[in-house]
Amino acid sequence: MCGRTHPYRTPSEKRMPTAAPFQLHPGAPDSPVLLHVPHSSRTLPAAVRAGIVLDDRELAIELDHITDAHTARVAARAAEAADHTPWRFVNQLSRLVVDPERFPDEREEMLSSGMGMVYTRTTHRADLRPADFDGRPLIERYFHPYAKAMTDAVADRLATVGRAVIIDVHSYPTRPLPYELHGAGPRPPICLGTDAFHTPAPLLAAARRAFAGFGGVGLDSPFAGTYVPLPYYGRNAAVSALMVEIRRDIYMTEPGVPAGPGLDALADLVARVPA
Repeated sequence: MCGRTHPYRTPSEKRMPTAAPFQLHPGAPDSPVLLHVPHSSRTLPAAVRAGIVLDDRELAIELDHITDAHTARVAARAAEAADHTPWRFVNQLSRLVVDPERFPDEREEMLSSGMGMVYTRTTHRADLRPADFDGRPLIERYFHPYAKAMTDAVADRLATVGRAVIIDVHSYPTRPLPYELHGAGPRPPICLGTDAFHTPAPLLAAARRAFAGFGGVGLDSPFAGTYVPLPYYGRNAAVSALMVEIRRDIYMTEPGVPAGPGLDALADLVARVPA
C-alpha cells in the first residue's frame, strides 16, 4: 500500500535492497499473535536524510545508539521456532524517520526530550534537525499509514480469531543514555513492559516463565508500557499486549556490532511467550 523509497544507509548497508516502509509477514491463519518490531532498521530515505543536521559519521553513531539492533532477526527466528507461527509486523525504516509508537498528542512524555513522533534531538540531546523543522509531512507520509496498517492487522486477527496478542520486541542499552526519562531505575536482562488494561495476568506469567532462566526479569524499568493501536487502546480487552525489552549486552557487543550467540537463545524464548 506504500511506495518504494530510496534510502540512505550506513556504509555496511549500502548493498542491501531497497526496503518498503513496513511489512506484514503472515503467520498461521488461526494465530492471534502479532510480533511487532518497530525499531530494528537503520534505513533512512534520502529525502529524510537531507533534513538531518548530523554528518555521516555522527549519524552512524546515533543509529548505533537509537536502533534496536537485530530485533527483527529475533522476531523472525522466534516465528520459525514457534509451534504455531505468529504474524510479524516489521518497520523497515529507522525510527529517525518517524517513531510509530509515540502518542500523536500531549500524552507523549518523550516530547520533552525532543523525541515525539518526529525526533528533533539525539540520544545525547544534541540537535538532530533544524529548530524550524516541520515534521508534519513525515507524519502524513509515514506515521499515519503505519498506524493504519497495524490497526488493520489487529482488526484482521480479531475478525478471524476473536482476539489479538501484540508482542512488542525491543532492546535497550546496558547503560542509560541521556535522553532516557527513567534511566535511573533497574536495568534487568529482560524488561517486560505492561499495561493495566491490555496485559492480562496469564500473558505476563507466560513471559516470566519463558525468560526465568535468562539472568533476571523486571517490570516496566527502564521502559514501561505496551503498544496498542489507538482505536483499541483502553477500549478493547480482546487486544492484549506485552513489551519485551532485551538488554543489549546479552546478545551483542554494544553499541552496534553484529549479534552474538545469545540471539538464537533469545528467539527461542520469545517464541514461548504468547499465552
